[in-house]
Amino acid sequence: MLGVNKMDSTEPFYSQKRDEEIVKEVNTYIKKIGYNPDTAAFVPISGWNGDNMLELSANVPWFQGWKGTHEDGNARRNTLLEALDSVLPPTHPTDKPLLLTLHDIYKIGSIGTVPVGRVETGVLKSAMVVTFAPVNATTDIKSVEVHHETLSEALPDDTMGFNVKNVSVKDVHDGNVAGDSKNDPPMEAAGFTAQGVILSQQGWISAGCPPVLDCHTAHITSKFAELKEKN
Repeated sequence: MLGVNKMDSTEPFYSQKRDEEIVKEVNTYIKKIGYNPDTAAFVPISGWNGDNMLELSANVPWFQGWKGTHEDGNARRNTLLEALDSVLPPTHPTDKPLLLTLHDIYKIGSIGTVPVGRVETGVLKSAMVVTFAPVNATTDIKSVEVHHETLSEALPDDTMGFNVKNVSVKDVHDGNVAGDSKNDPPMEAAGFTAQGVILSQQGWISAGCPPVLDCHTAHITSKFAELKEKN
């Protein structure tokens, strides 16, 4: 959803033409980054005056609402509040291979090595054999716990600690990724293609530049091999 704010400051006030210009420009952008513009909700609003925030405003008679897909089917909605209420909660990707990003590693005297992380996809269970990438360390999971409470499994979006066998705190690191060793385990990548937006930069960006990537809690120095296109 997108709120087209400050409609009370356009020239003229609450200009339909200006709203259409913004919608057209943003539609082009969100299509480039992989979203379907047909499913985007654009709501002209004024946060200062409250237009179309909670109730449909008489200041934008040209706005006929937007159509969205919800659990009650296709419906026409008018306000930013209705746009928020129409968001469908994402489904947990439990059917995909396990991917778990590590946030920290602890050494607990009576337990042993306890990595802490968040499940991104798949399901984590005790007795599962996992592989950590890119260090390529494989181990058994003895238990899965949250605040000293033992869990039978952890699902996507869960953050938990898990006790592992025969792995030292020096063997794995924050930023590593764990996966099921029997079902498409994660592997080190020699390279990847990414799309980014430059917010600020001193000097030129070119092939060979060494940016530092922040991925979860990992900080990794990399290198631009090739710049493919600029928009």
